[in-house]
Amino acid sequence: MTETKRMPVLPVEAYTSQAWFDREQAQIFSRTWAFAGLAEDIGEPGQYRAVQAGLNNIFIVMGRDGHLRAFHNLCRHRGTRLVPESGQARRLIACPYHDWAYDLEGRLIAVPEKEREFPDLDLSCHGLKPASVALWRGMLWVHPSPDAGPIAEWFGAVEPQLGPHRPEELVEIEEARSHHEIKANWKIVVENYIDAYHLSHLHSGTLAMYDHAKIESGFVGPHFAFWEPLADHYEADVEVNAPMPLIERVPRDRLGVWVPMLFPSLGLAESESSWSTFHVTPLAPDLSLVETRTKVENASEQAFERQAARSAGFWQRHVRPKRSGDETDPLASGDFMAEDVYICEQQQASLTSPYFSVGATARHGEAALRRYQEVVQEWMVPD
Repeated sequence: MTETKRMPVLPVEAYTSQAWFDREQAQIFSRTWAFAGLAEDIGEPGQYRAVQAGLNNIFIVMGRDGHLRAFHNLCRHRGTRLVPESGQARRLIACPYHDWAYDLEGRLIAVPEKEREFPDLDLSCHGLKPASVALWRGMLWVHPSPDAGPIAEWFGAVEPQLGPHRPEELVEIEEARSHHEIKANWKIVVENYIDAYHLSHLHSGTLAMYDHAKIESGFVGPHFAFWEPLADHYEADVEVNAPMPLIERVPRDRLGVWVPMLFPSLGLAESESSWSTFHVTPLAPDLSLVETRTKVENASEQAFERQAARSAGFWQRHVRPKRSGDETDPLASGDFMAEDVYICEQQQASLTSPYFSVGATARHGEAALRRYQEVVQEWMVPD
């Protein structure tokens, strides 16, 4: 009998099979809170933003009363998608197909030729199907169910393990936004993110400012919490060495980086000088999209220029690529994101080999991988 290939808890098919991927969309991403952007993405009545939450496309819109509401992005006539990814509606949202129109509170308010074509239609019964929306830690979240309950019930236990940052007080660096299509299953990307074992190996040069021997991590429910302190040579003069102005709310006796992974696929990188989202979206069994957004202390442009100049010497002396060579080689780029993308794609490429197997995994450094796969497996059991 052929032994099932595993890595190390889930079968390899969990990373390669379309059927497994489809089940994840239904059992995980359609049943959990989904990251939908930053609070400032919807700041005035009529602004909307649509996101995919498993099998559901959901849009958030600010009503005329200033309240946020979420609806399934489906016209009640024929199910046509109503709005694109983001935009502004003045007073109503109209279906592009047959012009059924809804107000910003989701009520059906107009049907063309209503009296002749729809003599028995009750407009009050055909409003948009509601979903849940929440604002938490400066981020927008949606849930396909209108009865999802308070978002604090989902994140409450892990919140004390997150950084002291207040994202709503920080400002976004627009030029730091990035999109990476990675030729790997979304769980490969997440597992790389929570793998403490690889930090001192793959990123020994590119993340040399942190002390990887003093990691504090573990699961709180389905969520992964992580913190590690600054390396001594970086912390000794961190006011000079930091690449950007330090975030004032981070206590000096707790300088370091919080890198949680909020289930199922939103990572946060909360450091001494920045706060970032790392959003992993499954596109196919072997393809994922990673979108990052970064916020920093609300300081002047001159303060950032001055800090970049002061810290340049540290980064030139201490930060280096994993190996030397042509910079077209991801491991010679000096970019830790390029290093991770390369490794994730190399892992995915190996899964179809009949000789593929996983050896012993580190007791502590890779414990998070094993637990994460167990959590995924638990969610894959139908209600």
